[in-house]
Amino acid sequence: MDSHGQDGQRVVWTVVETDIGPLMLAATANGLVNVVFHATDAVCERALERLAARFGGAPVADPDAPPLAEAIRQLRAYFAGERQDFELPLDWSLISGFNRQVLRELACGVPYGSVVGYGDLAGRVGQPGGAQAVGAAMGANPLPVVVPCHRVVESDGGIGGFGGGLETKRKLLALEGVLPEPLF
Repeated sequence: MDSHGQDGQRVVWTVVETDIGPLMLAATANGLVNVVFHATDAVCERALERLAARFGGAPVADPDAPPLAEAIRQLRAYFAGERQDFELPLDWSLISGFNRQVLRELACGVPYGSVVGYGDLAGRVGQPGGAQAVGAAMGANPLPVVVPCHRVVESDGGIGGFGGGLETKRKLLALEGVLPEPLF
């Protein structure tokens, strides 16, 4: 990497329609690196600018690139209720330190159809009392849905926050059988 944190990796991207709206997917040679909610043209443009700055080159639209094609296939199966786990290589380079530690624990330790409290997740990574820091890690998750930050809830039973919006979080939890389907 150079002094700007750039490594010149090629980034490919596409937008896929899902039950929760359009998602922008981006991948490097190392794996899926970014999932972005509400992928309108403006949202994609901002995300692509961030990726270009981070990786040192303009991302290339290529929905047929193998890592994207496989991610699309698995996301479609997930939303169809045919897949509970994602088996994708992930590029964790957009997140580091405590946030990466928390998200890796979330990805491996909170299975489909279950939830965990912010404080409980903090305890799992050796930071009891770190519920707010876990909340910040969820907000910084570059790989939502695939790294299931929607499964993290408040200890009092509240749904908690969500970068994709609370309605999106409710839909994902309903898909996994944690909540009833929204009425409207």
